[in-house]
Amino acid sequence: MAKLHNMTDSICKVALDLPLYSLFDYLAPLDGQLLLPGTRVVVPFGRLKKVGVLIELVSASDFPMHKLKRVLEVLDQQPLLTKLDLQLLTWASHYYHYPLGSVIAVAFPALLRRDVKLNAKLPAQAVVYYSLTLAGKAISSEQLQRAPLQRELIQQCLHCKQSISTDELKRWHKHWRAPLTQLLNKGFIAEVTISSAQSLPMSVSKQAHLQCNAEQQEAITAVTEQIGTFNVFLLEGVTGSGKTEVYMQIIDAVLTRGLQVLVLVPEITLTPQLEARFRQRFSVEIVISHSKLTDKQRYHAWLKMQQGSCQFLLGTRSALFTPLTSPGIIIIDEEHDASFKQQDGFRFSARDVAVVRAKLLHIPILLGSATPSLESIHNVNLQRYQRLHLSRRAGHAIPPIFQVLDIRNKQLTEGLSEPLLAEMAQTLAKKQQVLVFLNRRGFAPTLICHGCGWVARCFACDANLVIHRHDGVLRCHHCAQESSLPTQCPACHVPGGLIPLGLGTERVEISLQALFPTKRVVRVDRDAIAKKGHLENVLEQINQGEVDIILGTQMLAKGHHFSNVTLVALLDVDSGLFSVDFHAEEKLAQLIVQVAGRAGREDKPGKVILQTRHPDHPLLMRLIQEGYPSFTASALAQRQLAQLPPFSFQALFRAQAEVNKLAKDFLTEVVNLAKDLTQQEVALLGPVAAPMIRRAGVYRYQLLVQSSSRQALQRMLTALVPKIEQLKLSKKVRWSLDVDPIDLY
Repeated sequence: MAKLHNMTDSICKVALDLPLYSLFDYLAPLDGQLLLPGTRVVVPFGRLKKVGVLIELVSASDFPMHKLKRVLEVLDQQPLLTKLDLQLLTWASHYYHYPLGSVIAVAFPALLRRDVKLNAKLPAQAVVYYSLTLAGKAISSEQLQRAPLQRELIQQCLHCKQSISTDELKRWHKHWRAPLTQLLNKGFIAEVTISSAQSLPMSVSKQAHLQCNAEQQEAITAVTEQIGTFNVFLLEGVTGSGKTEVYMQIIDAVLTRGLQVLVLVPEITLTPQLEARFRQRFSVEIVISHSKLTDKQRYHAWLKMQQGSCQFLLGTRSALFTPLTSPGIIIIDEEHDASFKQQDGFRFSARDVAVVRAKLLHIPILLGSATPSLESIHNVNLQRYQRLHLSRRAGHAIPPIFQVLDIRNKQLTEGLSEPLLAEMAQTLAKKQQVLVFLNRRGFAPTLICHGCGWVARCFACDANLVIHRHDGVLRCHHCAQESSLPTQCPACHVPGGLIPLGLGTERVEISLQALFPTKRVVRVDRDAIAKKGHLENVLEQINQGEVDIILGTQMLAKGHHFSNVTLVALLDVDSGLFSVDFHAEEKLAQLIVQVAGRAGREDKPGKVILQTRHPDHPLLMRLIQEGYPSFTASALAQRQLAQLPPFSFQALFRAQAEVNKLAKDFLTEVVNLAKDLTQQEVALLGPVAAPMIRRAGVYRYQLLVQSSSRQALQRMLTALVPKIEQLKLSKKVRWSLDVDPIDLY
């Protein structure tokens, strides 16, 4: 039990959401309110009042007592953050060199960052279930022959262990109310209202476990035997190998013990099928946390887990910091995904911080992926992580066949070769679906004048404007600037001289509709599914067989199960083969394997076609002929020779300013400071211009710091960052520090 303090002369160390690395000293309030670390307090800050979090109480301050102001108000009767929560957040602040107050702000939902009092627990909410009566269980199909929706609803109840919730009814059918009312009136179904605080009248699972193969069962047993102890498991399973079923049986074991489950996914809006499967399987309440929800929804999800009234949280990276009263396991799905790394502000890796959190909580953590990151495989090789392998697809599904299609000197129709079009026609003739992948939005990436060579460029970035013909605009994909699509060249004014160069999904969509006029083509990218609920509708249409050709970007690579897709085509893999960033080949290999994994996931064989002008490239050859494990072994050997991560450790300073010289001069001063602090084991590389030097109207430079020792790198950064704050130029530029960067841009 934490010691209570109410002494008015105590010094409160408070973390505020400010770009300052220090805590702030305040005197305890005069009214003797109880103060506990982890509670929110309102404090004066200049002429403003700010909400902060009490980190600790001390008896002395470095500042004169008469100059200290008092805490104005204590907002919480009990701490919102436990000692372990504060320990994790403090560690993350130190490791990523980001102010603690701002780290805590990321961990809090928006409503808790305001001076809203929290005096009581959330009221217990009523959950309505509809259960089959004895008459409903005994009903014969002939009785409801003329009422197909009522008959289907009975089947849904049986499928859900004879009870179904309102949320499940909404997912079942948009016209669910009428058949439900009719079955209630007939006495086949009864309404049951339960407080969410009460135990549900059923087990944690509404469905029986699927039959697992030996590898799946071995993985389930390995993890469940470690519940209550810290261990890191890497579940490496080929696409379609049944990783989700392994997750669900492990989750069942954790929930049955009354413990809480935290599942993190890269982007929740892109994986509605996973959420639906969890809800269909488990009878416990599942709360969701991601940026598409309202502040109130995220607040309630956070509070339910913090107060222990809910056992299951599914969310994106910031959900990682949600307090848990009885933690059982953390699961990171698609652990390799770059979306787990925050790319602005507090640049943390949710995967890496999750491992630290699991260690603090003494619980297992499961990292799942068909294409694990090189860092995780390296940790397996060092025996820090335990590898669990699913080497074959679930059921009767077999791995797809790969075909590398050399398109050099081939006639292309909007990026589609004749052999590919022939394969697509054969697949469609068999009433099977085709997935076409192109990782580039818009109609075309460049608009050029055939007469004078003028190119549409962004005035704020060193980049071409992308044609979005459907919207009639030119749009910059870096700063979002837009302008109307011109009808003639602004330079030479020759009519008809403007032509699009290159391919985007919008252009390929038009071509596919013309080439296959009797087939339905659907496009899945950020432009096409911008409206809420649109993606879910599109996925439902695909799974119902209402779509013939699916065209899209990397949105299609993440967690989707399309049972009737037997042909997958990647139109352009060459762009990822040549890059200044050493991460590029790993990302390309992961993308190819993930997209290919959408083909032939059930009993129909699948085929994957890769169009390329470099058919003999070593990466493609190794990946296709020997598989992803062979690629990772080769990639790790190359990284080791070059002493690149994970065999070394990096931090990237970025600086930007409206005046070109300022950003470079600032980083030069950082180099001069760092030279006085570094040993031979820390290398300074730069400053150099960013690959895109001008973006959104500012000039960007970067400085890479690298060491073979993580400890040496951290020691240097810890000494360096406070000194950087004292530089005069630090006030004239925007600068950031990215520890363990995944993009060198």
